[in-house]
Amino acid sequence: MMIRAKVLPFLFCLVVVAFGTKESDLKQCKHQCKVLQQIKEYQREKCYETCEKLYHGEKHEKEEEINSYEGREEGENNPYVFNEEHFITGIETEHGRIRVLLKFSERSKLLKGIENYRFAILEANPKTFVVPNHWDADAVLFVAQGRGTLSLVRKGKRNSFNIGRGDVIKVCAGTTAYLINRDDNEKLVIAKLLRPVSTPGQFQHFFGPGGRQNPESFYSAFSSEILEAALNTRKDRLQRLFGQPREGVIIRASEEQIRVMSQHEQGGIWPFGGESKGSVNIYKQRPLQSNQYGQFYQVDDSNYKQLEDLDISLNFANITEGGMLGPIYSSRATKIAVVVQGEGYFEMACPHLASESESGRHQGSKERETRIGLSYQKVRSKLKRGMVLVIPAGHPFVAVASTNQNLQIVGFNVNARNNEIVPLAGRNNVMSQLEREALELGFGLPAREVEQIFRSQPEEFFFQGPGGRQSGRAAA
Repeated sequence: MMIRAKVLPFLFCLVVVAFGTKESDLKQCKHQCKVLQQIKEYQREKCYETCEKLYHGEKHEKEEEINSYEGREEGENNPYVFNEEHFITGIETEHGRIRVLLKFSERSKLLKGIENYRFAILEANPKTFVVPNHWDADAVLFVAQGRGTLSLVRKGKRNSFNIGRGDVIKVCAGTTAYLINRDDNEKLVIAKLLRPVSTPGQFQHFFGPGGRQNPESFYSAFSSEILEAALNTRKDRLQRLFGQPREGVIIRASEEQIRVMSQHEQGGIWPFGGESKGSVNIYKQRPLQSNQYGQFYQVDDSNYKQLEDLDISLNFANITEGGMLGPIYSSRATKIAVVVQGEGYFEMACPHLASESESGRHQGSKERETRIGLSYQKVRSKLKRGMVLVIPAGHPFVAVASTNQNLQIVGFNVNARNNEIVPLAGRNNVMSQLEREALELGFGLPAREVEQIFRSQPEEFFFQGPGGRQSGRAAA
């Protein structure tokens, strides 16, 4: 009993000694175990074990606390960032591919608000042809790279027009579409936001031209007697038409075929009602914001009427090297953005992830109830070409370009009607509009001091980033 009485107080001391995460704390704890007299060997081993548990347990808690402060970096735990591995290659040939991003709500329940939208990227090599097809989804297309000719068939009319980098095009569900890459060297890259109209969150390509496979024609799903009657053609000729294997959805076209299908005006005329053009170029719009650190362009239903019934807008941000956009937030719209050029990083304030973190720490407690919604977790990720990020409505965020190249991001904004972009820094930021009394009560400091901070930035919307240069390159 004498030995036990001495060991127990010492173990209590271990708690104090090991209440840290340094290696020296662990060594000191084990040294105390080693020099302890009048205990048996199994008790000494138990003492060592207690040191290890206390050290590693406290270290893990400290790491969680640090991670909570630093925020969600890129990877499995960041539901707002999508990398190459989050895409599924739906169609692929030696001449190109179509990649589809996984369903947003499958990544996180926090993205259920946009679960009926899908995002895809088409890549077609030079001098190639994408076989005619239609989708059971409305789509908004953005030409991120290259130049081509797009043909749309709807309401008994065909509209063909040349497209190039920066063009925005709406394609209605059920419209038969096909295109060519008319460039000799450059790949054609098109980003697509789709809103399925048949099965929520799912869409399909339907190919009329095709054969027995690759792609299979939807005509081949019908019985031969139906096709003979519908097309007024003998069975043997139908078998020849639909029974041949094909080379794929994206195939090589000859110079002459490319030349003939490219003889159209840029943009074209929209023949399906109204006088507006088939496409609009976002780079040719007057920038909403522009200075030496970046330019911000937008296309919405005011300059492209086809977007009116979709409640979608697009914007393009060119952040010059070393510059940054924001912090800002959107009042209503959720932004689905893709990096089309350059590198950098972004940060976002998220109350939802902070709530999850608090739930884990204080589950079932009153403290959890009072803290949820009153803290924010920093979501942070590096950005590079091809990455997709989601910025929910109301979430303040900032994007920063690297110091050696511009960062270019195109955003598809869902719920765009009556959306307002709210600046949180720079001229006309929202805090500078508050009454002095509101500033004093909100920040707990004299209004003059708060005003000095929020009025010290002379620029608007785009600023010099952390470690950025004094000036950058103009928009491409």
